[in-house]
Amino acid sequence: LPGMGGLHICQVFLFFSFTYDDIKYPCALIQWFSNVSDGPDKDTGMWVVQPDYDADGQQELEVVHIHSILHGAHLIPVYGHTHLPTDFQYTNSLDVFQAYYVNKYIDHHTFEIAF
Repeated sequence: LPGMGGLHICQVFLFFSFTYDDIKYPCALIQWFSNVSDGPDKDTGMWVVQPDYDADGQQELEVVHIHSILHGAHLIPVYGHTHLPTDFQYTNSLDVFQAYYVNKYIDHHTFEIAF
């Protein structure tokens, strides 16, 4: 399978459910991330991803069934050459950086599943 074992990275913004014809559907509102290249970074061995945006620069959001979510991913920002602002908040880190390493070293399961 191409890429990370055919898996894709996304950021979950919201978990919710709705009922239709007496069937409950658990869902998540997500933003997809795309691979920056066709292979992992040569120095780190980790894949690099970036968030997807539409032509107007707006986040491309999608609703998916939660059964399509396999495992959490640990993303490490690809830092630039400048210092972070003093008022930087870690809670904004997925909104501030342009690319992220997918940390395959975070745990055994992540390493085995996607790499």
